[in-house]
Amino acid sequence: MALKPGGRNWIIKEQIIEDETSGLTIQFAVGEHNDLPILRIAGDLPLGNREFIFNLEGEKAGAGTATTGICRLNWIKEVAILKA
Repeated sequence: MALKPGGRNWIIKEQIIEDETSGLTIQFAVGEHNDLPILRIAGDLPLGNREFIFNLEGEKAGAGTATTGICRLNWIKEVAILKA
């Protein structure tokens, strides 16, 4: 990984971007349990959807590939159904 010499910090709000040109969906999020920035890229990728986690200094701290599960990024979370 290459860091830009003298690279400046910048701020991106949590959001989901659907890029119609490439067919990719990009999600900027903050981890629920550790407050670390996360970049998710989903779409028709040959090896599955990608997730990049950054440390609080803005440097890449980890990455992973999701080959199963949600194929479209969203903010909806599973909730328990209450029985009446």
